[in-house]
Amino acid sequence: MNLYPIQTQVTKQQREQLLQQHARLIWFTGLSGSGKSTLAVQLEAQLHAKGFKTYLLDGDNIRTGLNKDLSFTDEGRVENIRRIGEVARLLLDAGIVVLSAFISPFKADREQVKTIVGPENYLEVFVDAPLEVCEQRDVKGLYKKARAGEVKNFTGIDSPYESPEHPDIVLQTHTLSVEESIRILQQGILPKISTHQSKI
Repeated sequence: MNLYPIQTQVTKQQREQLLQQHARLIWFTGLSGSGKSTLAVQLEAQLHAKGFKTYLLDGDNIRTGLNKDLSFTDEGRVENIRRIGEVARLLLDAGIVVLSAFISPFKADREQVKTIVGPENYLEVFVDAPLEVCEQRDVKGLYKKARAGEVKNFTGIDSPYESPEHPDIVLQTHTLSVEESIRILQQGILPKISTHQSKI
């Protein structure tokens, strides 16, 4: 293959300096209904209010656009996460703080994303709510459909979820309020993305 990527005259470090922030990927992982999207949306709003330049990648939004050609088989999920990792890498290169909310059930896929963006740029947030709690919430009615056999390969029912072994932050959302979870997130993340003390 004759591929010759261009070499830009503007570096990631220069973009970060202009934006006055450190670009990082904040990767929320957990079961459907655990609270990933809720927390990612709230955190992005608060980071934006503090002056950070952010972008949120969400599972359903990506699945209806960039990755609408992919299935929900194991192979489809692997490719889904790989593509998201590549998109995140481009946004990080632009100096943006990226938040992503994906079930991302397989350890190997999360490790691949970490490799794609660089371990120093990857912050893993495990939204740790038990299956029975997520199933009780069932905000999208998906667990009910999965139990009825209407949805196949559903994580937690007939497809496994592999919990992170060494996440940067763990949020047990069945015992924490949204406000408490956001407070923990800010304490863990702001020092990693801030270049000025005033933003913390």
